[in-house]
Amino acid sequence: MSTDVIILAAGKGTRMRSKRAKVLHELGGKAMLNHVLEAAQHVQPRHCVVIVGHQQAEVQGALSDQSRVKWVTQAEQLGTGHAVKLGQAELPQDGVTLVLYGDVPLVNPKTLVTCVSAAEAGHLALVTAHLEDPAELGRIIRDGSGAVTQIVEHRDATEQQKEIQEINSGIMAIPQSRAGTWLQALTTDNQQGEYLLTDLIAMAVAEGTSVRAISADSVDEVAGVNDRSQLAALERVFQRQQAEQLMQAGVTIADPSRLDIRGKVDASEDVFIDVGVIFEGDVTLGAGVQIGSYATIKDSVLADGVVVHSHTVVDGAIVGAGANLGPFARIRPGSEFADGVKVGNFVETKKARLGSNSKASHLAYLGDAEIGAETNIGAGTVTCNYDGINKHRTTIGDAAFVGTNSTLVAPLEIGDGAFVAAGSTVTTAIPNEQLAVGRARQRNIIGWTPPTKRNS
Repeated sequence: MSTDVIILAAGKGTRMRSKRAKVLHELGGKAMLNHVLEAAQHVQPRHCVVIVGHQQAEVQGALSDQSRVKWVTQAEQLGTGHAVKLGQAELPQDGVTLVLYGDVPLVNPKTLVTCVSAAEAGHLALVTAHLEDPAELGRIIRDGSGAVTQIVEHRDATEQQKEIQEINSGIMAIPQSRAGTWLQALTTDNQQGEYLLTDLIAMAVAEGTSVRAISADSVDEVAGVNDRSQLAALERVFQRQQAEQLMQAGVTIADPSRLDIRGKVDASEDVFIDVGVIFEGDVTLGAGVQIGSYATIKDSVLADGVVVHSHTVVDGAIVGAGANLGPFARIRPGSEFADGVKVGNFVETKKARLGSNSKASHLAYLGDAEIGAETNIGAGTVTCNYDGINKHRTTIGDAAFVGTNSTLVAPLEIGDGAFVAAGSTVTTAIPNEQLAVGRARQRNIIGWTPPTKRNS
């Protein structure tokens, strides 16, 4: 049986106190709406309708996968039932409709599959959870046999009903054969004055359609976000989930509560991650990689045995086995390091390729550079790659030595085994195994008087 998905994402989210639509606020570096859409893909939807309203253009532009999305505008906020009715009008009248919410980002795909399966069997299925403090959420009402008979919104509940701890998540799977009739029958006869999707439960019971309650594995998976405090709380839940997956894969994490993953991390065994580390985008960590405290790794591949020391930023790089980076190094996009490379403290690289066992141990800038194997780059070395209009490359061969405080003016070629004397400014090519000295001759002035000893 085919499944269609409707995601409600039209609300403004006033309590967020933000100029952005609520569903665009990020969890783990990704908009909440994108989390929901990804979870929805696990039921293999035929169509996915997203109901939009506030900041419609921005919401549409932010969705990562639009290949199966139909956009429907809810111009007036007349309730969840009204929103689903608008979406249902765009769908075929067969199969099952699954209703999700753009501000409930951590729903478990397994729960959705179970919910859809129940609807395929002819039930009206809804996801529920048990909370110690249900607050203002809708309560699940059951009869003496335990069957669900209705959902009562908090505003409409009696004091006795408010004591019920089983709540409605809002997530629901509806047989399409009945959805149209039920949605047409909705009224605004409630304290909210809205068309409420929850009224479908009582309609189903009245006509003999069984209601199946699917209990969520965790309260967190049905938690909605209404303000920034709730968003922050779910952020930590999400990060803990990511950390658990890594630890199960053989990664040691110094403190899971101080790790942030804003993308995807694929890690091999015996990786160590210290506190305060941030991963962004797609990151691959080889076996035995060591990540120091407060490092940031983004869109990079680190081979086996790489060591990244504290406060180092690695962005868009490919790093060979056994390389040693930092502390306080900045590896910018396009950097590629062979095995055994060392890039030390306060070294910055950009579009730089370093051969095996080459090193720049401290205080250097290597931009648009091709550096061979076994080459040493001294402290204070700068590749001058920009002439104000264009970028130019510096090429350095194998086993070369660049002395401290050298300025390499690109375009420039330095041969194998060449030597640059400390303090040199190099503007012309250096052949293999030659020494280049590009500095002014020293002159000592006899009888010079320091300013502090001069008469006024």
